[in-house]
Amino acid sequence: MRNSFRRGGEKDFTTIRTRLPLPKPYPRTRDNQAKERCLAVDSVILGDLDQRLLLALQLDGRAHFSRIARDLDVSERTITRRYQRLRTLGLRVVGQPVASRLGLTRWLLRLHCTPDAAGSIAEALARRSDTYWVTLASGGTEVYCAFNVRTADQRNALLLQKLPHTPQVLSVSAHCMLRIFVGATSTWHATRFRPEGAAPAVDSGTSTAAPLPLDPTDRTLFTELARDGRLTLPELATAAGRSPSSIQRHLDRLRGEGALSFAVDFDTQLLGYHMTTRLWLNVTPAHLRTVGEALATHPQIAFAAAVTGDSNLVASGIFRDPSDLYDYIDQRISRLSGIQSIQTAPTLREVKRVAPAVP
Repeated sequence: MRNSFRRGGEKDFTTIRTRLPLPKPYPRTRDNQAKERCLAVDSVILGDLDQRLLLALQLDGRAHFSRIARDLDVSERTITRRYQRLRTLGLRVVGQPVASRLGLTRWLLRLHCTPDAAGSIAEALARRSDTYWVTLASGGTEVYCAFNVRTADQRNALLLQKLPHTPQVLSVSAHCMLRIFVGATSTWHATRFRPEGAAPAVDSGTSTAAPLPLDPTDRTLFTELARDGRLTLPELATAAGRSPSSIQRHLDRLRGEGALSFAVDFDTQLLGYHMTTRLWLNVTPAHLRTVGEALATHPQIAFAAAVTGDSNLVASGIFRDPSDLYDYIDQRISRLSGIQSIQTAPTLREVKRVAPAVP
């Protein structure tokens, strides 16, 4: 989700001062209480101010707390305290490369594995620096993994050399992302409160501009910001061996050229949504763009892209529960012309959610 910039690159948060709709509280029972961690997210529903802070960070992950506090009409101390609490619940701001501006191609892997090995394979893929969106689905036998590559050799090293020699991997299907309709540089919460039917920001994941060249300082910034997108200028300067003013110039260039974005990594259960599902759709070519653009306006959809392979459109949806997913398919998907078939694969575990440093 994009918003107009103020002078000096600041984004305007005044549109999120109004009260946001809160999800219904998730029922707590003895069974699910026994499964809670000390600060388990399934027992925590974020309040109005926390949600507005979350959305403000989505609009600008590096915004100063003083500016967020001013725009949300609360004290800076309150914002700092709320942010630290969200950090204890697993929230983090992450700097991400914009693949299309850096000459990278995005791929999505769908691996069918033996049940005893799927978890370890997912963990191994998550440890790779070029992967993101590593999830375990379909009863624990299917692993989804997205990754960025710059060259055919990088792609083939994984697809033709590494995975085929892993005996627990029963089959691999690779899908090149042709056009991203939503979710290329944002995460779900920023689109969740968009007015129903409003058009999303145009962000196709493709670019006709030449790839932006990077120097060693740029690469260091991508690495450090992937770890913590809110590192201060002095901290980034120390890591890169440059002055804070030089770091600011590099950041301004990367953001101004559209090569660096910031996302908020968090567990959607904090908002009362307990079911993430991958949707694989087969759409007639004449309706592919129309369906993709329609999905991009649905608040339930965090990501949607046209891809190569048997299913030509893949999406990731966020739902409260199975009934919520059924209603979405029955009331929203069924009304879209051109959809020939749909497969759903609920996520069992998200192993990795955010993009890596630049390969």
